[in-house]
Amino acid sequence: MTDEITQYMSQDKLKSLEIELKELREEKIPGLAKRIDDARQMGDLSENAEYHQAREDMAWAQSRVKQIQYILDNFKIVDEDNQTDGIVNIGSTVLVKGDRGEKEYIIVGAQEADPSTGKISNESPLGAAFMSKKKGDKVEVQLPSGVQEFKILHVK
Repeated sequence: MTDEITQYMSQDKLKSLEIELKELREEKIPGLAKRIDDARQMGDLSENAEYHQAREDMAWAQSRVKQIQYILDNFKIVDEDNQTDGIVNIGSTVLVKGDRGEKEYIIVGAQEADPSTGKISNESPLGAAFMSKKKGDKVEVQLPSGVQEFKILHVK
């Protein structure tokens, strides 16, 4: 049994990951292979900074390919038109009231999370606490700053 986690994302995010994967495989990795080969031609590898940097860059690129491939093997597109009215789910916009006033969040998959713009992951403590809740529900969330209570004012 595997511990695969479904990666939720929008169609736009899927497209951007597919483009990134193609660029890595067709441009970046072949370019890095050439850099490694060119640096290898310079002689003593123990003192060759260009060689070591190119190898590090290659390791990163290959790791990123594996990461993107894993995501693409385990994704589910969020259908924003098929949201259950009034119940928080991935793709929902949630207006909540907490200790610091009202705040609006959009629940997204981990790949698209950007807390600075109000997009929080369904896997984050806050996002996970809001999942499956509805207007009027009170939610307690353990955050690094301590337990905070939120009241859900609106879900769309």
